[in-house]
Amino acid sequence: QVQLVESGGGLVQAGGSLRLSCVASGRAFSNLNMGWFRQAPGTEREFVAGIDNSGDYTRYADSVKGRFTISRDNARNTVLLQMNSLKPEDTAAYYCASGNFYSARASSYDTWGQGTQVTVSS
Repeated sequence: QVQLVESGGGLVQAGGSLRLSCVASGRAFSNLNMGWFRQAPGTEREFVAGIDNSGDYTRYADSVKGRFTISRDNARNTVLLQMNSLKPEDTAAYYCASGNFYSARASSYDTWGQGTQVTVSS
């Protein structure tokens, strides 16, 4: 069973950058579709970015397109989320997820990390 551990969150000023990392266990990382989601207190979890198992396809929420980049490093069983030009509305707990489908739906993912907090100040 795959396990996911996120890191890289923190406090950053608006306009700054952070890079989130998600390290996955197991041999099957290259077969997993990966996604990033975020959830602010009192809100529903929302899709941020996804990458398919081959790495050939990516998708982004409209709110982050052009600012965030998802990538994967299969040699290190890692998926990354580079976040640039951060805005206060990006403040949330960010979660890494894996599953059998290339999807923007949270219900399509089987395994979730514990989350890493991103706080963007104005």
